[in-house]
Amino acid sequence: MLPQGRPMELQQIIFLAILAVALVLFISEKLRVDLVAMLALLALTLTGILSPREALSGFSSEPAIIVAAVFVLSAGLSVTGITDRIGKAIGRAARGSEWRAIAVTMPATAVLAAFSHHLMITAMMLPVLMRLAQVQKISASRLLMPMSLAASLGTTLTLFSAPAFLLANNLLERSGQQRLDIFAITPIGAVLVLVGVIYMLAGRWLLPKRQGDVQNGNYLRLDRYYTELVVDAESPWAGRRLGEFELAFENRLQVVDWLRLGARRLRQHPNSHILSGDVLLVRASPDEIASIKDEPGLSLHAVAKYGEKPREDGQDEALGEEQLVQAVVAPHSEFVGRSVADIDFLQSMGVVVVGLWRKEGWLHGELSEMVLAEGDLLVLWGPQRNFETLSTHRGFLMLMPFNANKKVRRRAPLALAIMIAAVFAAATELLQPQIAFLAGAVAMVLTRCVSIERAYQEIDVRIFVMIAGVIPLGIAMEKTGTAALLAKFLADHAQNLSVYSLLLVMFAAAALLTQILSDAATTVLLAPIAFALAESLGLPPVPFVICTAMGAVASFLTPIGHHGNLLILNPGQYTFGDFLRIGVPLTTMIGLTVAWMARWLWLEGPLLPAFAGG
Repeated sequence: MLPQGRPMELQQIIFLAILAVALVLFISEKLRVDLVAMLALLALTLTGILSPREALSGFSSEPAIIVAAVFVLSAGLSVTGITDRIGKAIGRAARGSEWRAIAVTMPATAVLAAFSHHLMITAMMLPVLMRLAQVQKISASRLLMPMSLAASLGTTLTLFSAPAFLLANNLLERSGQQRLDIFAITPIGAVLVLVGVIYMLAGRWLLPKRQGDVQNGNYLRLDRYYTELVVDAESPWAGRRLGEFELAFENRLQVVDWLRLGARRLRQHPNSHILSGDVLLVRASPDEIASIKDEPGLSLHAVAKYGEKPREDGQDEALGEEQLVQAVVAPHSEFVGRSVADIDFLQSMGVVVVGLWRKEGWLHGELSEMVLAEGDLLVLWGPQRNFETLSTHRGFLMLMPFNANKKVRRRAPLALAIMIAAVFAAATELLQPQIAFLAGAVAMVLTRCVSIERAYQEIDVRIFVMIAGVIPLGIAMEKTGTAALLAKFLADHAQNLSVYSLLLVMFAAAALLTQILSDAATTVLLAPIAFALAESLGLPPVPFVICTAMGAVASFLTPIGHHGNLLILNPGQYTFGDFLRIGVPLTTMIGLTVAWMARWLWLEGPLLPAFAGG
């Protein structure tokens, strides 16, 4: 029941109707969230609640710009291999035991998520921990959930790592409050990460013990192809030991065989020296095959051997500038039982075989001498028009794009420096945060740490448009007086509650709503109410707004509450009950901690939480 003497105005009724329809569409997922946000924006404009300028203000808002820029910065760290290196270093440090794996993985994952997108970090760490679980014979379900929770908790370390905090800061600034710096919530986030690590270590018995898809999930992943690398003349690897090479390319390339002058080397000892012209048969991921030409002193053997061979029309065959395609050898194909050299792909089809994947068995010897079998998957390199002709060849079952993300590892120091500079400029207010991160994103592209095409691909337009679309909902809630009305209703019914309890109420409301809405939408809807509630009590609004945003970000009640949880759901073979059993106690502890820290930081509350007299 609403407070007496305050009848709802027509604009408030219209707004609540628009909000109700938007919530139904958000929850039902009958339409994409970005489309729902745009429909709500149009409805607010057409009904006259917002002016066109107010309705479109979200697209130029600080949160939308920062989110887009962070996606590009994250892409720069990924493309240059920084995130891979960190992930593998974490995997190495976590070896040994289950408790050590959790103790190492969670803080490291949280720190990474603080400066990147938590979904990207979860996706990066997933295969690392799956391999770790397989090698160490640890149940995957014992590692994946702590990692996913740490990635989400890491977003509470910095203001720019989650849209919810950017939106909360935007509300405070629009309302005349001083803007928070990007490390304003770091004390809360640091305590939350500590709480999370201690909880998962002490409560490991709560984690289910299931092997997940560690044993059976690899059949969908063609992550190791055979290819040949030639050591170029004047290569920095010429004269160095094989062991040094294997150490430098650990977890990237696996040397299977070693050829010199066309003959297999019988003694392949780690102390044996590599010479220019040597050919190494290696197992490598698609990303590594696509990135070899940027490795100094190494080339794909087939491209180096045939890449400059003249075409019949006298033009140069610039294979290095063409594309990679995968082709599956068909059953009863004319290629079955014949070697790559016998078929002579370059002469007959205008393409070169640079890689081979076979379901079973190890390959040894020169790639050109490999006898093909049905089901073999060849990696072909050649001009696009040749593949158009090749697609109708009966010898192949199908042709598919070679999905690989090229790494430019030599620019890794530059990418890291750009990221640090952007964070420094924003933290010290040398530049406004949106300008600092936008400048960092542009610098990533200008320095070729990430291509402009990849930069645009990495920006999640859905999240950008959703943020730009839900900001007007918050503006409308304030403009129509709905936020003040609901806050007064809450204040009237919570007169006997302490400030600490009110902070918990705002956290709990956001924690429940974010299970069906995004953290951004939850913050936009509840933060204005938290702000108005604080004003009605004559208190600073910052702790109330931050508790609301924290509830939207740091609640782990169900697997649908965070996309990161959805990523690990199947690999860890988790159930809905697993998340409830682990998430309810953890979310309760996080809520108590957030309210305590917020009161201590901004309301000069006591160091220890108190439920009365606050």
